[in-house]
Amino acid sequence: MRILVVGSGAREHTIAWKIVQGPLVEKVYCGPGNPGIAQIAECRSISLEDNFAALADFAETEKIDLTVIGPEDPLARGIVDVFQARGLRAFGPDRKAAVLEASKDFAKRLMTQNGIPTAAHRTFEDADTAIAYLEKINAPVFVKADGLAAGKGVIPGLTLETAIKAVQAIMVDRNFGSAGDKVVIEEALFGEEASFTVLTDGTYCLPFVSSQDHKMSLDGDRGKNTGGMGAYSPAPVMTPELSEQVMNTIVQPTINAMASEGRIFKGILYVGLMITETGPKVIEFNCRLGDPEAQVLLTRMESDLVPMLDACIDGTLDTVECKWKPEAATCVVMASGGYPDAYETGKVITGLDQANALGGVTVFHAGTQMRDGDIATGGGRVLGVTALARDIKSAIEGAYRGVEKIHFDQAHFRTDIGYRALNRVSSIDKREVSNRASL
Repeated sequence: MRILVVGSGAREHTIAWKIVQGPLVEKVYCGPGNPGIAQIAECRSISLEDNFAALADFAETEKIDLTVIGPEDPLARGIVDVFQARGLRAFGPDRKAAVLEASKDFAKRLMTQNGIPTAAHRTFEDADTAIAYLEKINAPVFVKADGLAAGKGVIPGLTLETAIKAVQAIMVDRNFGSAGDKVVIEEALFGEEASFTVLTDGTYCLPFVSSQDHKMSLDGDRGKNTGGMGAYSPAPVMTPELSEQVMNTIVQPTINAMASEGRIFKGILYVGLMITETGPKVIEFNCRLGDPEAQVLLTRMESDLVPMLDACIDGTLDTVECKWKPEAATCVVMASGGYPDAYETGKVITGLDQANALGGVTVFHAGTQMRDGDIATGGGRVLGVTALARDIKSAIEGAYRGVEKIHFDQAHFRTDIGYRALNRVSSIDKREVSNRASL
């Protein structure tokens, strides 16, 4: 098979890395790709701004058997529809289905109408009205830009002052452009977050193993919201019983509700969850793999990915089995200094080969570029240093060993990725010791 991966981030690097391992694959292309992807696939600088005509032309000319779309923006703009109209196979939801991520207002309406557990909310198209509502309720909230904002359009408003500033940043200052035409204000949910990912062919859903992201920029979940500063899998908070509950009360009802609206959802459904005292509730939906969750999930995936993607398109996902490695995985994101605010690029990166040479460590490129023959920083999130090891503690240690090998000016990363998992594992170990002592 000849496969094209669309995108340029660490998620797409991880997808390409996983795909090239499959026995069915003859060649992998990536458009536009990045220097890391260029080491394992042929990257082409193809425009995504002409209603995807150039990309579809490339797929036809190169006789691409399957195109895998990584990022949310092309999906929301209808890339799958364009490919399907030409008789080309593309993996991901079409434009009608991708609205589940592209509009938080739509997603909240769907959940409310179908009894899918989520936070109470209101949607506003005017900043003054939104602020008046905040002053009336005077309660902790989250303020969300309705549209796509690269994972950064969610601002905690745990005080009235910060909530009002969030509305002004989104709707008045237009920090996220047209994504802030509307805001969704929802009650603040408290508990532990988890990421729940499934493949679906529009009817059948195949769950992935659990994972957990770290959204905030600083240790201890402080700082600003980002696209993700690290992840690990498995997430101990997601017990088998809780996973089954999520499938039965959230995932399958969502897929069914989308189908009932004539929006058949084929592809990856990512559910951002808050595990509250009253059970799991939906924070957000994504219509593609999370990033950095992709790094830990695909690192743990033992089965070939390509047949699963094909089965999603063909509606035969129930005939496919996915096997997982028993090891744990951890990803630590190395970012440019200043991210998610203003940052500089063009900083030369050293130590990549040394990190990749460590046992169980793989470095995925997020925002990198070639500069005078050197690999340099080219974005906010720069690298996803990922380790696979026998348990979560060893995976965390492995990822940070990789980070220690890599250097670039003003590099920023969290030092506590996986801390919730370590706390839970420690609590379990203490209970087991106590139980043995009482025998």
